Amino acid sequence: MEQEFRSSLLESAVNELSRLPGVGRKTALRLALYLLRRDVAESDALGNAIINMRHGIRYCSVCHNISETEVCDICANTSRDRRLICVVENVKDVVCIEHTASYSGLYHVLGGLISPIDGIGPGDIEIDSLINRVAAGGISEVILALSPTMDGDTTAFYINRRLRSAVADCPTISRLARGVAVGNELEYTDELTLGRSIVDRRPFE
Repeated sequence: MEQEFRSSLLESAVNELSRLPGVGRKTALRLALYLLRRDVAESDALGNAIINMRHGIRYCSVCHNISETEVCDICANTSRDRRLICVVENVKDVVCIEHTASYSGLYHVLGGLISPIDGIGPGDIEIDSLINRVAAGGISEVILALSPTMDGDTTAFYINRRLRSAVADCPTISRLARGVAVGNELEYTDELTLGRSIVDRRPFE
């Protein structure tokens, strides 16, 4: 940090801000100095919002989506089609799919993808809880809405195999139509294409 900004309090703020994804020390310094120029109430509001979010948000005990209660609003919504489970990598994918207004079922958030190169195996993500949900019955279709990347395909193939071997009366297993370009993350796919990919989903082969 440059000499004219030498301050233990400022340096501490910069250190914490630079921990955020995509935020280097220069950007962190600009953000910290911006906050210093603003009214104290604005900084207090930002700090309180982050603290309240961190302490107030949990993960749904059913689908692992973010929630402010034990069970999220989607799982608790009796108007959703409870025969459908859409399997996604993370919470951002739930948001993306909800914005398409093309899906009215439930979700299951894995919290990641199988990635041997990163040391992430099936036991590191929420696959066992998915198998248990489907094995409990009442599910007619499991939609594997995973990004068409190598890790996404690996995870989809693994889930397909586990479901077919572990669930006696296995429901239909489908995947998004390939309107989503191979190698793309769902969060970067436009809503029209993503919505069409859900509507035109096909059996997993």
